[in-house]
Amino acid sequence: MNGYERYMGILTDRKVDILPRLPILMAFATEFIGSNYAAFASDYRVLAESIYRCAEYFGFDQLTTLSDPYRETQGFGGDIEYVTDGVPRCPNPPLKESKDLKGLIKPDPLSSERMLDRVRAVEQYKKLAYKKYSILGWVEGPAAEAADLRGVENFLIDLIDDPEFLGEVMDLCVETAIPFARVQLESGADTIGIGDAIASQVSPPLYQELIFPREKTLVDAIHKAGGYVRLHICGNISHLLGEIAKLQVDILDVDWQVDMAKARDLLGSQTVLMGNLDPANDVLRGTPDSIKEKLIQIYRTIGNRYMTGAGCEIPPGTAYENLKALCVPIDFK
Repeated sequence: MNGYERYMGILTDRKVDILPRLPILMAFATEFIGSNYAAFASDYRVLAESIYRCAEYFGFDQLTTLSDPYRETQGFGGDIEYVTDGVPRCPNPPLKESKDLKGLIKPDPLSSERMLDRVRAVEQYKKLAYKKYSILGWVEGPAAEAADLRGVENFLIDLIDDPEFLGEVMDLCVETAIPFARVQLESGADTIGIGDAIASQVSPPLYQELIFPREKTLVDAIHKAGGYVRLHICGNISHLLGEIAKLQVDILDVDWQVDMAKARDLLGSQTVLMGNLDPANDVLRGTPDSIKEKLIQIYRTIGNRYMTGAGCEIPPGTAYENLKALCVPIDFK
């Protein structure tokens, strides 16, 4: 089986040869081809080359389009600064000093510079490896994009002081994410990742009232457009798992702080769980043997359905043999 076949096999509950491998690579990938982060984040050709070459060398099953959280933000009018050895920055979020939504530019995935660059990355993957590997498009979740537009501090204050306004911002973010996801699917992606990291910092009542309904709208729209959904919320989401289960995402990335047995219990066997290795302590500082042992331990705990990987991005500087161990074709049957 190739990567696409085993990935789809798990999603459709069919037998596969080995479990799919879904590591998240960004800085590691660009260093692997001798490039830099500014090029990776600004030029789809560099991003696609780095991820594709890593997939071929290390042996994983999905080509990703992740680079940074500011694709849609630039479409809204944000000024983005590229950093040679770091993630792009947005020093002055578009709504940092204003609550005037009419002052925002309306993003268009086919003309907004950075959104279009991601679409072109998907198109490049389709040319390189359509149905050889799964192709993962990406959009920011409603909370994450609202935090990008307002700034994290303002976002957290708005949760308490002005939830009605924040809801309007998040609605606008969802209205932008849906066509962005749809264009990526039409361009060759089979799955859309939703990144909503800031949600991990929100209490269950606020998540249930303000964030969950918007995430659900986005998830349902992606499903309606024919795509699978991979939800990525960095950090400890243990307190949100009960509500997340109601989103009915296809794949949930689980970071190392979360009890995988609890995640399986609350989400059931229909949701694919991915990850849970600590990117720093288990992968960067681990050994090939300890990584393999950890993967087997997780699988014995939660069973099917599972895809292997770390809880978040593989750090630059990770030994090649460690990443190969994370992607080793272990037959867990």
